[in-house]
Amino acid sequence: MMLWLRSLGFNIYLYVVTALVAVLGSPAMLISENASLQVMRTWSRLVNAGLRHICQIRIEIRGLENLPPDQPALIACKHQSMWDTIIFLSLLPKPVYILKKELGLIPFFGWYTVRTGMVRVDRDGHASALKKMIADSRRCIGAGKSLVIFPEGSRAPAGGRLDYKPGIAALYHQLGVGCVPAALNSGLFWPRRKFLRPPGTIILQFLTPIAPGLNRRDFMTEIETRIESATDRLLAEAA
Repeated sequence: MMLWLRSLGFNIYLYVVTALVAVLGSPAMLISENASLQVMRTWSRLVNAGLRHICQIRIEIRGLENLPPDQPALIACKHQSMWDTIIFLSLLPKPVYILKKELGLIPFFGWYTVRTGMVRVDRDGHASALKKMIADSRRCIGAGKSLVIFPEGSRAPAGGRLDYKPGIAALYHQLGVGCVPAALNSGLFWPRRKFLRPPGTIILQFLTPIAPGLNRRDFMTEIETRIESATDRLLAEAA
């Protein structure tokens, strides 16, 4: 019963906080990209505070030393939960998500993603969409922004996996930067399309970077193996 009440309380809190921050912070979109990012950063911190105080879900970040200290990173992260799309806003100094183009049409949330320069991808655009994604990503890296991409393209349940899309390999080769894999266990505590938020510790772990220079096949094998094996360890640890 207590788990149900805490989950209900958090969901109410999430909707209220999201609405208030989105509306009250909207003038920031008229000011600058950085001001808009600060609004999204505030929202991210409030959501995580709600998880901690209402649901008794702690957040643990491991492997920060694997992020390049003075330059932008290309981060390829496992995707299990809505939480994955929130945490990097408050964790990285200049985060940019690579996300579906249609998300930009959502009132307020979508407008913020457009104003903060998130890379929006038309999944039906095929080669032209891939070319635009690479060009937009190159501009972001040039501006000192770190890119976050979910190679599976959609959320997988905890313990499950989806096919890794070729977009991550294209970015790895075209941008000429190393790739930092990231594993997590967020699906255990904020599962997709489920109401309950059981207590515990969400762990996000940055793994050893993959240096530039691998061919496409070796890179795809390496990135998937590292992310999936580390994710399995985190799930086992939580269990």
